[in-house]
Amino acid sequence: MTKNHIGRIVLLVEDYEEAYAFYHKNFGFKKLFDLTTDVGQRFLHVGTEASNAIGIWFLKAEGKEQIKQIGKQTSDQPTMVIYTNSLMELYERIKNNSAKIKTEPVITPEYKFFHCFDLYGNELVVVELPQQ
Repeated sequence: MTKNHIGRIVLLVEDYEEAYAFYHKNFGFKKLFDLTTDVGQRFLHVGTEASNAIGIWFLKAEGKEQIKQIGKQTSDQPTMVIYTNSLMELYERIKNNSAKIKTEPVITPEYKFFHCFDLYGNELVVVELPQQ
């Protein structure tokens, strides 16, 4: 039986190192794959796990149309959901790193979440799943 899984989401960025620094500093993401081809095309993938895990592929925007889409790839809807096992700890880290917070933490018996923006304006939903 064929098995499939999500590999990477693609985010248009202005600068690879700026984007990596934001996600590393705020979420602890590491470089999973970083290769520049002989024609100068760079493949920079970041995430939290091994290279076969879900992650982000940063793609440098080229041309006016792509540049206009940076931070707006999902038309002002959330770009991704990031799961954490410690919502308030992550919230404080992000807040202390001067990332823009859209929604303060919402904590109920069923769920915990907040919304913030990355350095380009992509909306991120941070969720702590209930303990099993």
